[in-house]
Amino acid sequence: MTEIQDEVRDGESATRSPAARRAPGEVTRPAGIGPLGWLRWGWRQLTTMRTALILLFLVALGAVPGSILPQRGQAPGDVATYLEEHKTLGPWLDRLSMFDVFAAPWFAAIYILLFVSLAGCVIPRASQHYRSMRARPPAAPRNLGRLPQSAKYETDASPEDVLAEARTVLRGRRFRVDVSGAAASAEKGYLGETGNLLFHLALLGLLFALGLGNLFGYQGNVLLTEGKTFANSLNQYDQFNPGRAFNDGELAPFTVSLDDFKAEYQTEGDKRGQAIDFNADIRYRATPDDGEKRYDLRMNHPLGVGGAKVYLLGHGYAPTFTVRDAEGNVAFQDSVPFLEMEPRNQTSEGVIKVPDAQPDQLAFYAILWPTAMASEDGKQIVSAFPAPLRPVVTISAFKGDIGLDSGTPQSVYKLEGLGKTLHPVKDGQKLLEPGETFELPGGAGSVTFDGLKQYVTLSVNRDPGRVPALVAAILAVLGVAASFMVRRRRVWVRASAGEGGRTVVEVGGLTLGTPTPEFDEIVTALRGPRPEPDDEGPEGEGPDGKAPDEGPDGDGPDGDGADGDGADGEGSDGEGSDGEGADGEGSDGEGPDDEGPDAEGSADGRSDEGSSEGPDSEPASGREAGQADESKE
Repeated sequence: MTEIQDEVRDGESATRSPAARRAPGEVTRPAGIGPLGWLRWGWRQLTTMRTALILLFLVALGAVPGSILPQRGQAPGDVATYLEEHKTLGPWLDRLSMFDVFAAPWFAAIYILLFVSLAGCVIPRASQHYRSMRARPPAAPRNLGRLPQSAKYETDASPEDVLAEARTVLRGRRFRVDVSGAAASAEKGYLGETGNLLFHLALLGLLFALGLGNLFGYQGNVLLTEGKTFANSLNQYDQFNPGRAFNDGELAPFTVSLDDFKAEYQTEGDKRGQAIDFNADIRYRATPDDGEKRYDLRMNHPLGVGGAKVYLLGHGYAPTFTVRDAEGNVAFQDSVPFLEMEPRNQTSEGVIKVPDAQPDQLAFYAILWPTAMASEDGKQIVSAFPAPLRPVVTISAFKGDIGLDSGTPQSVYKLEGLGKTLHPVKDGQKLLEPGETFELPGGAGSVTFDGLKQYVTLSVNRDPGRVPALVAAILAVLGVAASFMVRRRRVWVRASAGEGGRTVVEVGGLTLGTPTPEFDEIVTALRGPRPEPDDEGPEGEGPDGKAPDEGPDGDGPDGDGADGDGADGEGSDGEGSDGEGADGEGSDGEGPDDEGPDAEGSADGRSDEGSSEGPDSEPASGREAGQADESKE
């Protein structure tokens, strides 16, 4: 018994693998995919179209805060105001870069991942599509009759002639044709897939163009008063937003001078006072060595100079003042831009700061009424029209320390330190018309309203990605149109020898989507026009040797006649309804090759002259034909 147990134990150990005989701690575990495998997996996930769509959605979602919240690049003052008004929420939004969305690291990460994902999706597809366009059309299926569109007919032409004709017809319809053996394969409609790829490539180009503009472009705003000149340098801009890779040396040295600005307004009707047209008469130099050129700057008609576009954004009034201090010295003389208070009538406000006045610094707050008139109650002044028909300013004077010497930045449109370091002058309010002077009480000085000028707000943009973005957008539209309008189509033609020396032609078609009438047109072009039903004579034997529908020895329209074909084409040697004659099968009933003197076979299946001879035919021949029909059945 012990010997038997030892033999069994030895047999079991012999059948076990070396790994099975090891201790549990010594068994080799399956190796993981490793770092390289994880990288491959991550790349495959990133370059799927689903991931690209998710990233595109995230880009659109991330751009929402940039449209709702003020951005530092466009309105730094509004950002400061928002932070001041929202003490709790504002700092958290600032930590998330919500006030500088398009320059935030998280937005750049999504943007770059989207670019890489699209590139990984489109480039392999484009390469594969190019190879498929260069390849031969697919070979003909074994059974063309199972295709969504198919046809079958017989012809007297040889198979070689049929395929040659098919090549000519299909190439005439811009198919790519390949004849191999007894079949011709044709395909067209690659433009649909090309349009799809073009759309995605255009998206890549659009992303590239936007990135190019954000990196190397710039945008700046400048306020220019009539009679003054703007030079394209950083210290001349009121607001400047450079790209991440922008260099100050890339600013083109052009200059723009404003000679005159005119605005036209609606004078009658419900839209009275609404602006009709703006026109800025400017002079510019592309370089300091170039001569001056004039340009009529209008809305949506920018000036192109130095690789940048100069746009007309807005306009306003800039009253001119002369301020003298207590010692009679001219401490200030210039035009001061006023900000619009009421857009409908251009009532504007502004401040005048005179830090050079002695012994006290002076400041003024003024309101401009372009077309001044008394209100209905006579207690207030209002502006009846935005054009400067009767300009009037009301001035309030202040003296003290303006605060400019402290080094703290101040707005040119706001007085700082009111009630603290800057105090109002007693009885220091006055209404002035052009040319009038207001002598400040206590001999503090005087202010003169010299006249009224206008200013324009210009936007200077340089975007190297503007033209590429336009081209990409146009290509994207064309690609989408092509992908929806063009469908892939395939046609196969097979020609084989049939009975009696005739050729059986099979045609099959496959269309991606709803079938089109093009297939029927191709079949008609290959087979030729079919005869009309009226070609047969109504009675008796016609010139083509066709028998009447009913003869003395024949059956009715659907019966087998001994001497002639019935209405359904049943002759002595074949069935007309199915197109089966002595020489082969027809595709659908009577065809140009199924009937006639040469199509009706004799009793022994050979091609004879027409056996139908009308009423005078011999009965014997009729019996023979009937017997032949019975034998066939």
